[in-house]
Amino acid sequence: MEGEKTVLGYILVFLAALALGLILIALLRSLALKANFVSPQGITRLGGLGMWLAFSIVCILGGSIYGVLSKTGWGIILGSGLLVAFGIIDDYKKELSVPIKFLVQIIATILLIFSGIKTQIIYIGPYLNLLVTFLWVLGITNAFNHLDIMDGLAGGIAAISSATFFFIALFNANLSIAVASLALTAVTLSFLRYNLSSIKVYMGNSGSHFLGFALSAIAIAISYAPLERKIALVCPILVLGLPVYDTLFVMFMRARKGRSIFKKSDDHFALRLKALGYSQKKALAFMCLFGLFFSLSALIISRVSNQIGTIILFVVILVCLVLGKKVSQRSNEMSKEKNNKECSSKGLSL
Repeated sequence: MEGEKTVLGYILVFLAALALGLILIALLRSLALKANFVSPQGITRLGGLGMWLAFSIVCILGGSIYGVLSKTGWGIILGSGLLVAFGIIDDYKKELSVPIKFLVQIIATILLIFSGIKTQIIYIGPYLNLLVTFLWVLGITNAFNHLDIMDGLAGGIAAISSATFFFIALFNANLSIAVASLALTAVTLSFLRYNLSSIKVYMGNSGSHFLGFALSAIAIAISYAPLERKIALVCPILVLGLPVYDTLFVMFMRARKGRSIFKKSDDHFALRLKALGYSQKKALAFMCLFGLFFSLSALIISRVSNQIGTIILFVVILVCLVLGKKVSQRSNEMSKEKNNKECSSKGLSL
């Protein structure tokens, strides 16, 4: 009977977050259109605010009703709320400088740490754990921000990742984090309803920062396995493997060309797929399947022995290396062919 109540509770949390997300995003879109609070293309970037509001309301109400609203939950809500607020300023008022963005992210991370969310790797001690926490949260937050280059991409990967964290938290009896993960999955799906349809809504910098920050916090708030199964420590990295991989891929491609790794370019994995001739829908589907591959690998590793987990991790790394090499080589070849054709056509015109 208790199990049935728990299942019903999770269903209610999911449906409430989904419905609230759909309502709030639609309401904010309507208000933004009336107030002309839109991008030059006439599209609102308040999807992130709608997701955060729905997520926060459901976490507070659901956590209170089921007795699982913890201090860590407040840390995620308040820290991500700070990023959403500054993200809206960045989207609409004035583009914030990199130092200011990092300062806001650092303050949000400090809120997380004071709420009790930090890495607890027993082999490195408290001070290095604090450093790892900062690097992890800042890294994942910015990785999701950089992943928001195509309709549905950041949202789709966030939905897959948060759903995976829900099951891992459930397996390990982290009930408050399970509720937060499920709520995040639902509000992300509600956003995709508008982002992938003809009724366009963008998540903006507020949304991508919110998703990255919330997922990075959830990732380190979960207890993955007993101490003897050390391989489970890679689970959070694998669940968020696609934004991590895309960031590393972009940095490698820019460095290879002699460009600054911080300068914008079309070297993202998804954009490379489009350069190979993939339509936007096919490129999005490929990236989501790739993200699902990472998440399923993490889910399996969280339940198996060190030996089997190590084999799975080796396979994941091998797949990443092979795909990265093929996509980069082929897209470079096509780029050279395109340049040669342009040079030839200019030569003929002369």
